[in-house]
Amino acid sequence: MESLIEQLSDSVSSAKTLEDLARPMLEMLETATGLESAYLTTIDLDKGRQHILFAHNAGELSLPEGAPVPWADTLCRHAMEEGRIYTDDAGGCWGDADAARRLGIQTCVSAPVTAGSGDLFGVLCGASSQQLPLPPHAEPVLRLFARLIGQQVERELLVAKLKKAQAQLATHAATDALTGLPNRRALTDELQRMLAQGARGGQSVLVGFIDMDNFKKINDTHGHEVGDEFLSAMAKQLSVSVRASDMLARFGSDEFVVIGLGPALDESPRTGARAMADRLAENTIFELKLRHLTIDYGGASVGVVAVDPRTVSAEAALRQADTAMRAVKQSRRAMVRDAVVPASS
Repeated sequence: MESLIEQLSDSVSSAKTLEDLARPMLEMLETATGLESAYLTTIDLDKGRQHILFAHNAGELSLPEGAPVPWADTLCRHAMEEGRIYTDDAGGCWGDADAARRLGIQTCVSAPVTAGSGDLFGVLCGASSQQLPLPPHAEPVLRLFARLIGQQVERELLVAKLKKAQAQLATHAATDALTGLPNRRALTDELQRMLAQGARGGQSVLVGFIDMDNFKKINDTHGHEVGDEFLSAMAKQLSVSVRASDMLARFGSDEFVVIGLGPALDESPRTGARAMADRLAENTIFELKLRHLTIDYGGASVGVVAVDPRTVSAEAALRQADTAMRAVKQSRRAMVRDAVVPASS
């Protein structure tokens, strides 16, 4: 018994995962019970299935890991329902336990494994094809092992929940709530990564700034809800016009930015910039059907630059694209003014 306690102490202190803890415990459980096989199962009550997660087989009885059996057919279910931890006549007690009958199990011990919340995780079991007595110390050892495994399961579930929550927070922090697009922070991080990639590969980086012309008029005329609906619809419209390798992000109130790798630095990066600008501008001119009205939108101001990633930072690249967009906006305004001024006689 002292040797068992020493082994248990070593296993508990060194285990980092459920498997690290369970496998040596199964060997110790075989020693404590004198049975041929020890195994830990998981139970899916919704699907009515029990799986052997880990097993240790020291005799002729061999229980394969991963083997699924119907929960209704198992000795574990019968034992739990009757509160029976041990029997040396499994066939006589539970003749309808088909899985045990096929394996030839005569003696079995089992204890439920529950997480800290009380939810059933599985069962810790020992079994033999022979009729064997249960040593006096075996039952408390079995219950102790089941409790320790349950605590480890609870820890791992908690860690998994924390990781999921952390991932959700990270996603939320990098996502624009209205459009679902990456936000300004995520864009800057990706642009820095893309500049480094372009510098390594000798490629330019394309940065496109898109500003929704007349958005204030839409907002003021129809209200903020329509304005938000307009921006969401525009985000979807722009998404179909960017390459899979590009990133489209919402930069500000009515501003969007597209970034992507461009042509090689020794080719013609400006050609790539013009192509992106034309594609984006074309996809902002359309009849936008919103819930309560249709807006015949005349397009956005789009400025695209091809930057040398070896010489500019992310902030400088965005400033260059913003400057290019403002030049386009001034040009579009001038065209509108010229169109409404009557020609002199």
